[in-house]
Amino acid sequence: MKRYKSRYKPFSIKRSEKRVRQRLFLSIIIIAVFGFALISWILPTFIGGLSVLNQFKTTTKITETIEDTTIAPPVLNIPYEATNSAAISIKGYAQSSYFVEIYLDDELKSTTKAREDGSFISDPIELNIGSNFISGKAVNLEDKKSLSSKPIKVVFDNEKPTLEINSPSDNQETKEKKFTVSGLAETQDEIDVRVNNFRVIVQADGKYSYTLELSEGENIITVTATDGAGNSSQLTRRLVYQP
Repeated sequence: MKRYKSRYKPFSIKRSEKRVRQRLFLSIIIIAVFGFALISWILPTFIGGLSVLNQFKTTTKITETIEDTTIAPPVLNIPYEATNSAAISIKGYAQSSYFVEIYLDDELKSTTKAREDGSFISDPIELNIGSNFISGKAVNLEDKKSLSSKPIKVVFDNEKPTLEINSPSDNQETKEKKFTVSGLAETQDEIDVRVNNFRVIVQADGKYSYTLELSEGENIITVTATDGAGNSSQLTRRLVYQP
C-alpha cells in the first residue's frame, strides 16, 4: 500500500510564508530604488562636490600673490639696533607707487604705499619684548611680490640699567680738593656712564670711578647710566668741600 506525502499546510505557516515573500519583494524594491538613486543622484552629486572643492582650491592658489624675483625688495631704514619704544614706524625706499608690506617675525603687520620719490613710512608696529626681526616685501600693480628683504634685528628693552654710587654718600663732607666718585653700573657693550657729564669707563665687573675737582662749599654729584635702547638711570649725591 503506497503512502502519499500530505501537501497540506496549516494556515499559520502559509501566512508566515506569505509575509516572508512580501518582505523579500519589498526589500528588492528598496534595493533597486536605492541603487538607482545612488547611480543617478548621490554619486554625481558627491563627485560634483569634489570638483567644486578642487576648483575652489585651484582658484585660491591662483589668486594668491605670486613672488617675482625681478621685483626689487624694499630698503628698510632702521638706524638703531635697540629701542625702549613699544611701537615703531618703519621708514625706507621702494619702487615709486608700489605697495610695501612690513613683516614682524614673518607675520604681516602693516601695508603702506611708496610715494612718488619712492620713500615710505609704515604705521606704528608694536614690538615684542626682546628680539624682533623686521623685513619687507614690495608689491607691484599686478599684485606680484618681491622676495623678502634681509631681516633686521631690533631689540625692545624698557628696563632701566642698574646703577649704584658707593662714594660719596649723600651730604658727605670732605677737606680734599679732588674727590673720586665710584660705584657699580650694569655691564653692557653699549652702556654709557657719566659723572657730571664726564664719560667714564665701566670695568668688566661693573665698577667705575672718576675723580672730580671740587668747588668750595656744596657740590652736586650726578651719575647717569644709559643703555643701548635709550633707557636711563640717574643718581645724585650732595658733597660739601670745606678746606
